[in-house]
Amino acid sequence: MALRSRAGSVVATLLFPISAIAQSSDLSARIDRIFAGFGPSSPGCAVGLAKDGKPLYTHGYGSANLEYGVPLTDSTVLESGSVAKQFTASAIMALVADGKIALSDDIKKYLPEVPDFGGQKITIQNLLTHTSGLRDQWGLLGIEGRGPGTQVHTLMTTLDLVAHQKMLNFSPGSAYLYSNTGYALAALIVERVSGKSLDAFMQERYFKPLAMTHTQWRDDYTKVVRNRATAYSGSEASGFHQDMPFTDMVGNGGLLSTVGDLLKWNENLDRPKVGGQAYVDAMQTQMRLTNGRTITYALGLSIYPYDGVREVAHDGSTAGYRTYLVRFPEQRVSIAVWCNNASASPAALGHQVADLILVKPSQKSAPAAAMVTVPGSMLQQWAGTYRNTFNDALVTFTPADGGLRSVNASGQRGGVYTPLGGTTFRGSTGVVTFASTGGKRGFALAREDGDTAHYEEVRLPPSPVRLGDYVGTYASDELDVLLTIVQRDGKLFLHRRPADEFEMRPGYEDDFRTSLGFFRFSRDARGMVNGFSIYADRVVDVRFRKTQ
Repeated sequence: MALRSRAGSVVATLLFPISAIAQSSDLSARIDRIFAGFGPSSPGCAVGLAKDGKPLYTHGYGSANLEYGVPLTDSTVLESGSVAKQFTASAIMALVADGKIALSDDIKKYLPEVPDFGGQKITIQNLLTHTSGLRDQWGLLGIEGRGPGTQVHTLMTTLDLVAHQKMLNFSPGSAYLYSNTGYALAALIVERVSGKSLDAFMQERYFKPLAMTHTQWRDDYTKVVRNRATAYSGSEASGFHQDMPFTDMVGNGGLLSTVGDLLKWNENLDRPKVGGQAYVDAMQTQMRLTNGRTITYALGLSIYPYDGVREVAHDGSTAGYRTYLVRFPEQRVSIAVWCNNASASPAALGHQVADLILVKPSQKSAPAAAMVTVPGSMLQQWAGTYRNTFNDALVTFTPADGGLRSVNASGQRGGVYTPLGGTTFRGSTGVVTFASTGGKRGFALAREDGDTAHYEEVRLPPSPVRLGDYVGTYASDELDVLLTIVQRDGKLFLHRRPADEFEMRPGYEDDFRTSLGFFRFSRDARGMVNGFSIYADRVVDVRFRKTQ
C-alpha cells in the first residue's frame, strides 16, 4: 500500500527485503539529501524508485517553471532526450512481432530515398544499434548552420539529409558510432509500415495497455501539454535562461513522460505484460560487430556492470532537459531521474539512489600491472603528436613522471601513461602499444570496452604557416552550404552565411581545429590546396572541394 507523504511524493510500505542501508534508515530522507541542491529558485529533477514492481519513492525537486514559481513534482511532464530510443526500438519490435518487418531487412525496402552507398546494405538492426555508418543528423546540420535551436526539424529533414550523402562513416556493422540519424529513420519506418504516426502507434501498442497516461511523443512542439516543465540552462549565479527544444523530430528523442509512467515502462521490461519475453530478450541482445566484438549497446539500451550488478540503461539530453532511466533486472530495481536543468547529472544522481537499495557483491580488485622503469631515451622515442585515423582527433605525448603524459589538441593535459614493458603503456583511456612501420610511428589504443583506435604520427605545421594556401571558397556535394576561408591579422577564419565566423587554429600540417570541427586539407599533384574534409564528433570525412 502506498502512503502519500508530502506534496508531490509517494513512499511505498516496505513489504519486501531491500539492502541493509535502506532497512536501517529513512530511505526517502536519504534520497532527499541526494537532491538537496535543487531548491525553489532553480530548475530541478523528478526521481522515481521501484523495487519488485512497486514504487518505493517518487518525488520532485526544484521548480518546473521559474517565471511562475511552479514546483516540480513527481507528476511533472519532462522530455526524454535519447532515453526515447528504447521506445522507438519497441515500436519496431511490435512490427517485427506482427510479421510486417524483420530486423535483417534492408532499410531501402521502406526508405527508397536512402542512397545505395556502393551496394552496402544497412539493416534495421544497424539503425537501432548505431552500427549503420550513417552520419549523425545533428552533426551534419551543425555544419550547415541548421542545428538544434536554429529551425524546426522533422523526420523528413533527416531523410533529405541522408538522401544527399555520398559516403558512410564506416561499412555497416563493422563499427559502433552513436548516430541519431538511425533512430529518426527507424521512426519513419514505423510510420510508413503502420500507416500511423509514431505517437498513435505507441499509444495503441504500449502506452494505453500499460496505463502510461502521461506519456506521448512531442511531434508538434507548439502543442499545449499540461504539467510540462520548462527546461533551463545557466545557473543561479549567472542567471537561468529558457532552453526548450522547438522541433518536431521524434524517434531519436522527443518523448514526454513522468517518472511514474517510466517506472511502469521499466516494469514491463522486467515482467512483460506487453510484448512478451521474446520482445525483452531482443531489446537486451547486445550487437555483435562483423569483427566478432560484442558491444554494450542493444536495441535502445546499453548493458554493462555497475559495481558487479548488471545495469540496463540509457541517458539523454535535449536542450535543457537531462534524463536517465535504468533497471537492475536481477534485483528488480528501477530508477528514473529526469531533470529540466541542463547542469544536472541524472546518471550520477541515479547511481547515488541505486547505492541505497542495491545489494552488491564483494569486489576483489585485480592486482594492478606493475609499472616498469624505462630509460628516458625510450620515452623520448615515442614522444610526439599523433592523429586518430578515424576521427582526426589529436593527442601529443611528452615524457613525464616516468611515463608519457597525454595532451589533447586544445592543450588540456591528461593523465600519465605508465610503462608496462616493451612499447606498451597503460593510461586512463586504455592500453597504448607503440610501433614503427616504414619509419613512421604510430600506436594502437585498446580500450576497456574491447574497441581499438589507431593513431599515426603527424608532422607539426611549419612556422610560419602559409595561410594564403587555404584562402578560398569551398562547396560540398553532400551539404547545402558554402564555406569561405579568409586571412586576417595573421590568422585564418572560416565564414558561413549569414554571419557566422570561426577561428581556425593549426593542429598539424594541413590540419586546422575549429569549434565547428576538425578540418583536414588535401592538395593536388602540384601541391595546391584543393579541398578539405570535416571531422566533427559523430560525423567523419565530409568532403568539400575548393571552388575559387
